[in-house]
Amino acid sequence: MKRIVLLSVVLASSWGFGQDIHFSQYWTQPMTQNPALVGVNFDFAVYANYKDQWRQIGSPYKTFGASIDSRLNRKRAEYGYFAAGVNFFSDKAGDSQMGTSQGNASFAYHIKVAPHHHLGLGLMAGFAQRSINYTYLTWGNQYDGTNYNPNLSTGENFGASQFTHADFAAGFLWSYSNSDGLISVTDINTTKFNVGFSVYHLSRPKYSFLGTDQRLYMKYVLHGSGIIPIEETRYAWIPGIMMYYQGKAKELLIGTMFRIKLQQDAKYTGYKNGAALSFGAYFRARDAISPMLMFEFHQFAVGVSYDVNISNLKAATNTRGGLEISLRFTNKNPFMDGQIKPISRFN
Repeated sequence: MKRIVLLSVVLASSWGFGQDIHFSQYWTQPMTQNPALVGVNFDFAVYANYKDQWRQIGSPYKTFGASIDSRLNRKRAEYGYFAAGVNFFSDKAGDSQMGTSQGNASFAYHIKVAPHHHLGLGLMAGFAQRSINYTYLTWGNQYDGTNYNPNLSTGENFGASQFTHADFAAGFLWSYSNSDGLISVTDINTTKFNVGFSVYHLSRPKYSFLGTDQRLYMKYVLHGSGIIPIEETRYAWIPGIMMYYQGKAKELLIGTMFRIKLQQDAKYTGYKNGAALSFGAYFRARDAISPMLMFEFHQFAVGVSYDVNISNLKAATNTRGGLEISLRFTNKNPFMDGQIKPISRFN
């Protein structure tokens, strides 16, 4: 029965609506949120995510994502800066191993419209492969009245086992930061905000294993996030919201984290590395609550979250949604002349 539920979920989300992958720690895969986010948060950043979900109802959904993005200007630009990035993700779902593998390249320009304020435009192009393995699926015609017999005919006309398509996206972004060019743990006094809108699958590629004209729905994303320091303390709030609409699929993810600065970077010597601990939770409407924890040390960060299922599927999952782990590494801009001194992070 559990496998029937799982297969129904796969068919509904992947065949019926063409719903995209999602991460609970969505900000750690910025190019799946908005191509205009490349180069916004750090001079240079590498991200990796792994999510394992719905293990309680059979073969789990496994999703992996990785990305690199960087500012491109060789000098600090007075009027704006270029940025670029690449990302890759792979998703496998259920007994059929229904999967998506996709690689993308993004390019953005962020124009300075006021001190610390930028408006950005980002474009993304990619290539995707969808696949399915029919070998491990079982069908009603293979039951002989008493037992399951894999030698019996399925009575099904299977389609292709894989297909490929090109993919395109575009996005706009407003961003504010009073500490541009950070390469490590955010300073106590840093304030950041960004609000953006993006559209994915602009070409509406064909999306069917059966060779029909079924096409992937465009996905519309509205998002916002920030870092709000509490004055004269080591603490800050990190709120976020992400909404998307794709065909009949809708998602609202909203929450916040509370950040404690454990240790400040040395401003002049550079010998003391910053560290911070953040904890909080996000709510995915009608689906899950995700408690999460993130630890940052200098140029590295690791995050852990767990989806507690609250949807109708909780009867099969026993509320156990999925574990997600994220990693982040940041560095100075490799395209910028000279060395970045520690004091330059405190503009």
